[in-house]
Amino acid sequence: MEHGLPRAAGPTPAGPAGPDLDDPRAPQLLATEHWSLLATRSLTWSEAFSRTSMFLSTLSAATVALALAGPAMAFGSAFSLFALIVLSVTMFLGAATFVRLTQVNNEDLLWVAGMNMLRASYVEMVPGIEARFIAGHTLDVAGISRSFGAIDVIRPSVLHFLVTTPAVVGVISSAIGGVIGGLVGAILGADMSGAILVGLVVFVASAAGFSGYAWREGARYRERLTAMVGGGKGP
Repeated sequence: MEHGLPRAAGPTPAGPAGPDLDDPRAPQLLATEHWSLLATRSLTWSEAFSRTSMFLSTLSAATVALALAGPAMAFGSAFSLFALIVLSVTMFLGAATFVRLTQVNNEDLLWVAGMNMLRASYVEMVPGIEARFIAGHTLDVAGISRSFGAIDVIRPSVLHFLVTTPAVVGVISSAIGGVIGGLVGAILGADMSGAILVGLVVFVASAAGFSGYAWREGARYRERLTAMVGGGKGP
């Protein structure tokens, strides 16, 4: 096992006895399942894009609202309270978006693994057809990465994780949290240096919290995938 994913060099049977691929109905059933997984994957990513767009639109609207309200409120205590409310709502939306994007990424791993299992069945029915596949047909790291079109996942880099959509949303949300922390510090009487320090601490803590959540959820989904491949109950 590598990166929590099972190693499977060839087709993976569906149960102790394996599927009966000689059944004339097998190709149609496998193709139907393949299209079902493709449709499910498309729907989840459409949701992810919609949620991300909604978050960024809300953030833009909040920024404009603060820019307009600041001069009108003379950047006084009323503005600080208004900013805390607006930014807190935006932070909540960002955190919710990050959580859902993390779930979508993990669910996508299951759908891709399922399609790789189906391709393994195609290879078993028609030996040699794997030479025509661009996507992977095994359940090891190389096969999964090939289906994702991301060969660099085999040797992941920090840059790869930083450019993913959940990471971008997490960093932006952490920055919003840092601003909220700085505002609270200023309201409580901290000077500029103190408010900036509080903001940096909150930013780092938020980023660490998001990263920890993503890591735990990823590990949980990989365990479910391993159970599914190993003939367990699966997800």
